[in-house]
Amino acid sequence: MKNVFVPGLTELQRGEIGTIDIAGGMRLFGLLDFDALVKAEEFDFEELLDRARSELRAFPGEVDAIIAHWDFPTSVIVPILAREWNLPSPSLDSVLRCEHKLWSRVLQRECVPECVPEFSAFDPFDPYALAAIDVGFPFWVKPVKSHSSQLGFEVHDPDEFAAATEIIRAEIGRIADPFDQALAHVTMPEEIRVAGARTCLAEQIVTGTQAAPEGSMAGGEYQVHGMFDMRKDATGHSFAHLDYPARTVPKAVQQRMIEVTERYLRHVGYDDGCFNSEFMWDEDTDTLSLIEINTRISQSHSDLFAKVDGTSNHAVALDVALGHRPEMPHRKGEFAVAAQCMVPRYEDGVVVRVPDQEQIEALQRRFPGTVVRIEVHPGDRLSELPNQDPYRYKLATLYVGAADYAALEQRYRDCLDALSFEFEEVD
Repeated sequence: MKNVFVPGLTELQRGEIGTIDIAGGMRLFGLLDFDALVKAEEFDFEELLDRARSELRAFPGEVDAIIAHWDFPTSVIVPILAREWNLPSPSLDSVLRCEHKLWSRVLQRECVPECVPEFSAFDPFDPYALAAIDVGFPFWVKPVKSHSSQLGFEVHDPDEFAAATEIIRAEIGRIADPFDQALAHVTMPEEIRVAGARTCLAEQIVTGTQAAPEGSMAGGEYQVHGMFDMRKDATGHSFAHLDYPARTVPKAVQQRMIEVTERYLRHVGYDDGCFNSEFMWDEDTDTLSLIEINTRISQSHSDLFAKVDGTSNHAVALDVALGHRPEMPHRKGEFAVAAQCMVPRYEDGVVVRVPDQEQIEALQRRFPGTVVRIEVHPGDRLSELPNQDPYRYKLATLYVGAADYAALEQRYRDCLDALSFEFEEVD
């Protein structure tokens, strides 16, 4: 029996990971807790790291694997612990080279320059920061490290830039300060070290069709086990769908995405870990732009892999963490296509009513295999919820499968019509 630890383990993760069979079986354990790692308004990186060490030292058996499924700080704590317990894991340096947006862009210019949008670093606390930015309006502004697209803004003129940086100055410390603690564990280039984690990027806005390969690098062997369409809503700012398998980008362009990801991961020395990368393809100019590389599987993809391929991507994460060659079935699932879809709202409000269990069960009888995860509760004010992006509020997440893409789209629309939310309007 293998003892597998997952920091911030949730009951949903326990259920999904528990469906995976490994030779000899496994016992699944949490490490720290979800509130401390994901929901906390403030946290101390070193304190969390020490708490995790204490929990592992107190464990009476062997620690066989530690898996990171969450963004920072989990993504950085796990490589440190894995090194100390002599377990398979990417190096801390390689993870931070992916997660630090400025450091990553500098390294991308070295190995995949044809895919790097224009960017410029700036200090959001500098009143004259705009004068030093050499990216023309409109552009994105974002911290070098954030959570779930928070503090990322599209700005079109100096007034919008001033408004965005005012918000960033007020909130950047939540992630930046503990991220600086994490960065102290590695040696950085001088230009990156001096900038610090309270630095921001101005980045060229890239448009087109977005897609995401997911895979692994294990024992030096690079594999991709899925490609996803990332479809934005009508505003163009937030995702509405993740569709699997991808169909909106030609196979040849998908292959370019796969090759660029491999070149970057090898350049930064990333090994013994999972990844998902995000690209934008402009069909008119045939320009491919790398948006980012995440150093883990995407949990948003897990149910979609299970629906289409017959097994979730947790199987790959387990294999890599245990030092095994990862394997995934292909198109062995119940559905030909699947999607993760958002139930959005674009205005603030106080939640009065959410779909009840009877509504959800009726929907699942109508569309077998559909998963509905309600993410708000009566009494919640949407603008006060944690980890929301700046452009919309997420009320629920749907996972649907179908025989083809037309049926998939219709099921999404039917689900939106069937799930009723009510709100009290607020100023």
